[in-house]
Amino acid sequence: MTYIVNDNCINCKYTDCVEVCPVDCFYEGENMLVIHPDECIDCGVCEPECPPEAILPDSEPEAEKWLELNREMSEIWPNIGQKIDAMPDAEKMQDETGKFDKYFSKAPGKGA
Repeated sequence: MTYIVNDNCINCKYTDCVEVCPVDCFYEGENMLVIHPDECIDCGVCEPECPPEAILPDSEPEAEKWLELNREMSEIWPNIGQKIDAMPDAEKMQDETGKFDKYFSKAPGKGA
């Protein structure tokens, strides 16, 4: 099993999860993070640290569609191993729905 990041992270990009990850399996895109499924050790310490609840175990039915996106983007985006500031409107964006279709970007992040 592994954990995944879903679209609740888009335009929030809180990195509290990155700070607690013992294996540095998070990767940073322009406006979200992903978890490399082959590097995640299934410890679960990241899940409760995520303010928008964007991290789920891949055993959750809604996580299945995100697993491949996490895998694909983690091969392209840079690894992030330390906490950075959340996106400027993170708090406001936290509860917005449909963020993937509106805002997803394949561009790599610049914070790490």
